[in-house]
Amino acid sequence: MTTESNRPWRSRGRAISYHTTVGTLRGILTFSSRVKVFHAGNFPVSGPVILASNHISHFDPPFLSAYSPRPVDWLAMSELYATGWSNKYFLSVNAIPIHRGAPDRAALREAVARLQDGRVIGIFPEGGIRDGNASVLAGASPQRGLSLLARLSQAPVLPCAILGSDRLYNIKNWKPWRRVPIWICLGQTIPPGLEEEAFSQQLAESFLCLREELLNKHGATPDDLPHSPNERMQSG
Repeated sequence: MTTESNRPWRSRGRAISYHTTVGTLRGILTFSSRVKVFHAGNFPVSGPVILASNHISHFDPPFLSAYSPRPVDWLAMSELYATGWSNKYFLSVNAIPIHRGAPDRAALREAVARLQDGRVIGIFPEGGIRDGNASVLAGASPQRGLSLLARLSQAPVLPCAILGSDRLYNIKNWKPWRRVPIWICLGQTIPPGLEEEAFSQQLAESFLCLREELLNKHGATPDDLPHSPNERMQSG
């Protein structure tokens, strides 16, 4: 039986740390940007959810956490836990360390346990920062770990697209009067139980639909699509 003592992610200390961090980040990000959030579907108000987003910058988790209606436990690369203070910090905000480049069964088990506890798990199915044709918003295939997590947990997957956060790699865009636009668009949930091929196809179609939604309905332009950090540092 699962008890409160072996669910540290539910501790009061972690909840305080998470909400303090997210509140602080939201204040900082509001200073530097104008965030527009759109819902093509509904964010489930309770129960397990896998939030699956494209990844264009290191600022994505703060933006998505700050504007999510529910706390998000992110799968974060294990390199972020390399020092004592960073390990303590990321654990305090309920992030889950995951080793990239090979299946990580410990991270998978932890994510499944939290989903079974009704939490939201955040994941970047591209496996890292991607732009251009390597982005899922351009039709690139996501990594296979997401379909396995969805199948094992029987949790719905909520596709999400974020644009604009890569512009913050240019220090000029942190000037208060710049306030670069950031778009976050949440799609329709993909139900659990799909075979891998059907799941992958629906996920890929969802990301393409979100891209078109942002470009055709919400004011984003092709120049707002994912660019590399180096490009943004030079051009904004």
